[in-house]
Amino acid sequence: MNGIARRFSDLGPRVVTAAILAPIALGCLYAGGFLMSLMVCVLATLLAREWRAVTAHAGANVQGQDGTYMMAAALGVLLGREGVPGVGLAALVVLLAVAASLDLMHGRRRAALWGAPGVLLIGTGCIAFQWLRETDPFGPAAAFWIVLVVVATDVGGYFAGRLIGGPKLWPRVSPKKTWAGLAGAVALAVTAGGLFSRWTTGTFFIEVASVSAAAAILAQLGDMGESAVKRHFGVKDSGSLLPGHGGAMDRFDGLIAATLVVAVVTLWRGQTVFIWS
Repeated sequence: MNGIARRFSDLGPRVVTAAILAPIALGCLYAGGFLMSLMVCVLATLLAREWRAVTAHAGANVQGQDGTYMMAAALGVLLGREGVPGVGLAALVVLLAVAASLDLMHGRRRAALWGAPGVLLIGTGCIAFQWLRETDPFGPAAAFWIVLVVVATDVGGYFAGRLIGGPKLWPRVSPKKTWAGLAGAVALAVTAGGLFSRWTTGTFFIEVASVSAAAAILAQLGDMGESAVKRHFGVKDSGSLLPGHGGAMDRFDGLIAATLVVAVVTLWRGQTVFIWS
């Protein structure tokens, strides 16, 4: 196998996995309502389970407690439906407090200190994504745009990093990520996000492209943050659910980070990123 082929040895499984999952995910995203909530609920549950598996990798047996954390993430999403994310967040916090207390009662201090904050971040990101999807007047467009920006970030980073290479971004934590990859990720995200906004809603290219750049950078930071946690616990992948990608966390960490930054911008401005005045 030559050098180029080795660089892209995982491309085939990645494409096949994406081709299977993309129609399902985009269909639920387009439909909205209960189907969307169900998809996000399943994702939140998987991410919570994988986070627990990673952060408890070298610790005491916590599998009996995983269900409480998974239930917290799922219930937070379901209760956060129909534009009432505050209810979902409140339920998430209460259930995580209970789960962490049970861990502490059984002497699982590290499991509590890592488990609750991580699942809180995951659950908040999932609730925020659901809320953004239901926000008028451009909720569906905003949700598709976030997904597009994250995909463009992954694709741009993957190909720029593999083809150009060069200095590493954070070699101790993520040895495959390069500065060239980051530049490619941001460039493609800015282009895709800005053009999507222009072609679908007729809104401002420069402003939306700027938020796309911020989301792309946060998505890359989210990915590296997860890599740092896995390295800390001596874990290579968060799971093997998605061939070519690893676990759900390996694939959706960037989506959670990007969603959170878009949600903060939306709350700060008091309106969707597709409206600028």
